[in-house]
Amino acid sequence: MTRLVFETKRMKVAELGEESSVPDLFGELTTQNSLVFNLDEDDEIYEGYGKVNSAFPYRQLNGYTRELHEKDVKTAVLENEYLKAVFLTEYGGRLWELWDKKTGKNLLYTNDVLRFSNLAIRNAWFSGGVEWNLGIIGHNPLTTEPLYVAKTQTDEGDPVLRMYEYERIRGVIWQMDFWLEEACPYLNCRMRIVNDSNQVIPMYWWSNMAVPEYEGGRLVVPAKEAFTAVGTNGFKVEIPFVNGIDVTDYKKIPTSIDYFFHIPKEEPKYIANIAPDGYGLLQFSTPRLQGRKLFSWGNIDASDRWQEFLTEDAGRYVEIQAGLGKTQYGCIPMAPHTAWEWMERYGAVDLGAGACEQSHEWRYEKVTEELKANQEIEKLEKRLEETKGLAKKQAKLVQAGSGYGTFAPKTKRTGHLEFVNQSETLKKWKHFFETGILHMPNPEDEPDEFWNGEKFLTYLEEKTVGKDASNAANWYAHYQLGISYLIAGRNEDARDEFARSVDLTSNAWAYHGLACLYLKSDPEKAKQFIMEGMALQRERLSYQKEGFKILEKCGAYKEIDEEYKKQTAENQKNGRIQYYYVAALAKLERNEEAYHLLNDGDGIDVSDNENPTLWLTIREEAEHIFFEIRDNGAGMTQEKADQILTYQSSGYGVRNVCDRIHVLYGEKGEMKIESTPGKGTRVFIRIPKNTEAKVL
Repeated sequence: MTRLVFETKRMKVAELGEESSVPDLFGELTTQNSLVFNLDEDDEIYEGYGKVNSAFPYRQLNGYTRELHEKDVKTAVLENEYLKAVFLTEYGGRLWELWDKKTGKNLLYTNDVLRFSNLAIRNAWFSGGVEWNLGIIGHNPLTTEPLYVAKTQTDEGDPVLRMYEYERIRGVIWQMDFWLEEACPYLNCRMRIVNDSNQVIPMYWWSNMAVPEYEGGRLVVPAKEAFTAVGTNGFKVEIPFVNGIDVTDYKKIPTSIDYFFHIPKEEPKYIANIAPDGYGLLQFSTPRLQGRKLFSWGNIDASDRWQEFLTEDAGRYVEIQAGLGKTQYGCIPMAPHTAWEWMERYGAVDLGAGACEQSHEWRYEKVTEELKANQEIEKLEKRLEETKGLAKKQAKLVQAGSGYGTFAPKTKRTGHLEFVNQSETLKKWKHFFETGILHMPNPEDEPDEFWNGEKFLTYLEEKTVGKDASNAANWYAHYQLGISYLIAGRNEDARDEFARSVDLTSNAWAYHGLACLYLKSDPEKAKQFIMEGMALQRERLSYQKEGFKILEKCGAYKEIDEEYKKQTAENQKNGRIQYYYVAALAKLERNEEAYHLLNDGDGIDVSDNENPTLWLTIREEAEHIFFEIRDNGAGMTQEKADQILTYQSSGYGVRNVCDRIHVLYGEKGEMKIESTPGKGTRVFIRIPKNTEAKVL
């Protein structure tokens, strides 16, 4: 008997906070966007395709804290005699737990907290479970958002959990149907992406599985080659041994890295993670999901700190993933008026005791043989075909997502999905699309929604600057049009619209647009515009942080000093604002003031979060300058701290810094580390003030 229930789970959750008040015009760093590929002609197809520079029209989620509170979190639970699957419906539909009822073991890495950090294109991200990533390179823009949740059933009567949403960057609707079957030990995941536009669009999908980093565990995948990258260079390697290290023995991987496994076309598409006893998680799919990946944080101190930062006591994890492409360095072209469908299955695998001592080839051949012997891939392809009707079956709505899906056209490919608009601001935008008259909010209030796409730009343009335009005197319409022009690369038109907006009504939002517009071409103008905006939004922390960020990019250190003194007492306590202020003081050679601020109380927190905290101290004596970097983290044994000074990493590691200090300054320079488990770490650096240092 299978069942589907909706309930709550008591969890420790950090406050996500509000979205940024300004649109995402800068974007977060996406390292894949800067890769240079050293691949052959066939392997390089689609690599680098579909890159985007920001998360627009989504806004950044950078107002979270690290303070945890007990909270009831909504879940959906699927269960049969073999498995119990728990989904977080308010957090991107993440598959949070997958219990093997035979052994009583969770096949996934499940975090003990929901704690956010800057690891996604919209900033906020949390670790654990299976994350469903689509649309653009990186983590799903909706990974912390509620999805639409509905329930239906298969033709056999098994309950089906359905989750879906409208993704705004690519303009696609995506749908996920999950169910368990009688006498079947696997969770069924039927995925569907619909491009109803007239355009070819770049498409991306990776199912991201967090699994325990077992001591002595192994990765199993039917591949002898993998794509990887070091720095900005992407290339292909033979596996399992890379630079003398067996990468399937993930505990031995020294630094954080991705391996995208090249699975031959004729081989089944799967990946598994097994413990030393040969038991663990197996994921396999129909052929459309061709790629498989391992991500390891590595096993050096910096990587350890990230692992600790994301959790409380849940321990370490690695990620195994499955995707549409060979790698995550590019997207796949999706034709107009197309629905892509595939199925994935998740369940237990047991290769028996001693499997981890066998070779990589032995392990993947054993899994491959079992899948082929049981015809699992053929059965799955057949099940995909049998459930085409299920995919278009209407379902009873349980939870609403965003209202943006109500603006997408209803077609034969998506008409079975129910979208609702519960947002008052979206209702105002609906009025605009129906009448051509755009609402005009109070300029002191932050902008509500942002839109993208040529169709929207053309319509807004017609209704704002066209002949007899209904919004000619609406400052907000001109501001929105300026944003649309800026995103489209029409910079002169954007400048004119922002200027028209502030001429009609002085507003911080158009000043921010002008500052972003001039940031590269005329930093002097950029700083003046953003200071105008900051003066209008003194109480709004997110705007002030954005303002300081722009001033820093302009090199406007005197202005940062001025603006800091104008901040509210509460804003002056913010770690990010303090960081920009101290950095400016240092540039202005007001080291004593910077020193006092850095050493006032507990120092400054530069993470935008409450904890952990990093302190930087700089002091000057007659012949030397002293730097002290201190944190309140987990710390380490002094023995391990001493080892760091001699460990040679693949990048610019601590040993490299230490060696360069000795080469440049000889006995006059010094670097040492002190650390205590549970109390934190201190790094001391001493360099001479005056010396004829060697040039490297």
